[in-house]
Amino acid sequence: MLKKVLIANRGEIAVRIIRTCREMGIRTVAVYSTADRTALHVRLADEAWCIGAAPAAASYLNQAALLAAARAAGADAVHPGYGFLAENADFAELCAQQGLIFIGPSPEAIRRMGDKDTARQTMLQAGVPVVPGTDHLIETAEEAASEARRIGYPVLVKATAGGGGKGMKEAADENELRRVFPQARQEAAAAFGDSGVYLEKYLQNPRHIEVQLAADNYGHVVCLSNRDCSVQRRHQKLVEEAPAAHISDSLRHRMEQAAVAAAQAVQYSGAGTVEFLVEYNKFYFLEMNTRVQVEHPVTEWVTGVDIVALQLMAAAGDTLPLLPKDIRVHGCALECRINAEDPAKNFLPSPGTITRCRLPGGFGVRVDSAAYPGYTIPPYYDSLIAKIIVWGRTREEAIRRMQRALGEMEIAGVQTTAAFQLAVISHPAFIQGDFDTGFLTKHPLEF
Repeated sequence: MLKKVLIANRGEIAVRIIRTCREMGIRTVAVYSTADRTALHVRLADEAWCIGAAPAAASYLNQAALLAAARAAGADAVHPGYGFLAENADFAELCAQQGLIFIGPSPEAIRRMGDKDTARQTMLQAGVPVVPGTDHLIETAEEAASEARRIGYPVLVKATAGGGGKGMKEAADENELRRVFPQARQEAAAAFGDSGVYLEKYLQNPRHIEVQLAADNYGHVVCLSNRDCSVQRRHQKLVEEAPAAHISDSLRHRMEQAAVAAAQAVQYSGAGTVEFLVEYNKFYFLEMNTRVQVEHPVTEWVTGVDIVALQLMAAAGDTLPLLPKDIRVHGCALECRINAEDPAKNFLPSPGTITRCRLPGGFGVRVDSAAYPGYTIPPYYDSLIAKIIVWGRTREEAIRRMQRALGEMEIAGVQTTAAFQLAVISHPAFIQGDFDTGFLTKHPLEF
């Protein structure tokens, strides 16, 4: 078993990891930038080390500083959380070179699934359906136009590296494609240091469904049910639900089988998520996230499984204590992400000091957060304040509980997206399960 873990992250995910480590008897090392001296993860860890100035490049992305802190603290493993260096194969390799266990899959698996073009080819070889598109990177607008005529419009230009909608542009016709193609390459280069792009058929308003997996170093892969993440804004997830509602058992089973095949194709170890687009009862591989997901708590609640604990076990070389027959799904769980943003001003970030903070509670409510009264949200990082997660015996009960929880929450000093999220989950289309990735386009919200 691991003895001491350095958490190469901040905010709610660092707090989340610290809590499971403490339950498992593992000591924790927090790292922090100068902007995060008073952060909750710094207070909760067994020890904390400052690794640099406020900008992420000088601290949470500073690999040398992170490794130096791990060595100085005597850590035997590094947990990257999500974001920052969580899917950086070079960092995983550096950890190994320093004698540290990287809590995640192998560098090779990260590379194969992190590069979207390589991931597509890997999935094709594994027999997993992929969205029709190019089988190579596209270098010029002329080549893009030729391939788009073969695929058929509309198309997506997609960055082969990264995610979160960066380096991704839609094109309804050739004129638009020629206009957005260089924009996508420039955006990808700026965001990821890699200008490589490829083309895919643009599925108009599909559902976005993902399958949670856990695997160990011995080839055992366990499927931990599925989630619907269709309600999005600019390709950023807003509401997550487990299990995905209103899909057939046959489709659910086929997606879960494909996800397991995807993990086995890259000899995956740890927690990971295979994401699919679903349209007209057909599903297509989108990407694999080789880390813990922001939305993992909804799966934990309906399965009763601590996903972070499974990550730690796999990294320690343990055999997973679960078999497929052990997984039972109970009820429905929802998660709403609450960000320090102003929906009335096009979701402009709203950093500042929280003057009042009342988080919801009660039966069936879980809050993952690093916020507290007096905490100053810095402008340098992701604007996530809290994740409100609820469980209900039925989907209807879970929605009512989320409505109650969002109504209870009170945060002053910064603007938040709580009222916006309440409008989303209270919309008749959401309540009826009639939604896809175009939900916000089809249903302008008042809040």
